[in-house]
Amino acid sequence: MGFLNRLKESLAKTRQGLVEKIESLITGRQAIDENLYEELEEALIAADVGVETALELMETLRCQVRERKIRDPEQLKPLLQELVRNTLSAGENSLNRGGPPTVILVVGVNGVGKTTTIGKLAHYYKSRGERVLLAAADTFRAAAIDQLEIWGQRVGVDVIKHKEGADPAAVAYDALQAARARKMDMLIIDTAGRLHTKSNLMEELKKVRRVLGRELPGAPHEVLLVLDATTGQNAISQARLFGEATGVTGIVLTKLDGTAKGGVIIGIRQILDIPVKFIGIGEGVEDLRPFNPQEFVTALFER
Repeated sequence: MGFLNRLKESLAKTRQGLVEKIESLITGRQAIDENLYEELEEALIAADVGVETALELMETLRCQVRERKIRDPEQLKPLLQELVRNTLSAGENSLNRGGPPTVILVVGVNGVGKTTTIGKLAHYYKSRGERVLLAAADTFRAAAIDQLEIWGQRVGVDVIKHKEGADPAAVAYDALQAARARKMDMLIIDTAGRLHTKSNLMEELKKVRRVLGRELPGAPHEVLLVLDATTGQNAISQARLFGEATGVTGIVLTKLDGTAKGGVIIGIRQILDIPVKFIGIGEGVEDLRPFNPQEFVTALFER
């Protein structure tokens, strides 16, 4: 099965909660009136697009309807599809590169699948001929180091590690030196899962960033925040606070296959102005892919 079909399957719950709801509101309507706009707005909010984003989309929709002199409610679905595509396509969705090596710092709260995401990222780039090194800078839990090593063995990449309780910045420093010595294309650094409310842990992340930037100007080239799509609007709260503390440059949105809250991806782009770089649509090692806005919107709106 091609990736687009897999993506359509993964977005089935979100499509049912958003697109099919929009279709049901439009079908049989004779006119575009304020009641219809309000019902569409409610449908967007229910799909976890978010209140602020839903209001902005509806305001833009009203303007476009007036400018284009649209009378037929049936034309609202393709217009909404266009607006969502424009929102998601704003900015640069491809990975920032630098170095060598390109240094990627991966952050996020506990339980979002951060280490698994790193393993899949390593597989994605290694399968495309790049030399990848991993760094186990989550030193709070021995299990986190072990988990990353298991992923390293699974996808065939080395892992730089220290003992449990070591300074994460020291791990990052050693990993960067190793990546340079071995002429690696990419260094992906795991960090401890942390609540965005823990200021001391956020300070530690800032230290890791400083050490990397001192040793390699421009590093880290990406700070990727892993978010769980099933948490809906809470994902936006996490993104906002992590963004303020660590300078997040991109989002990895996981577990899109298990939720009706996939609309949160629109809110992330609209409210936070942080591009989604990768999406996860399943458990398999191949199920993490670069985010393609056109592909995503096609999979969401078309059956």
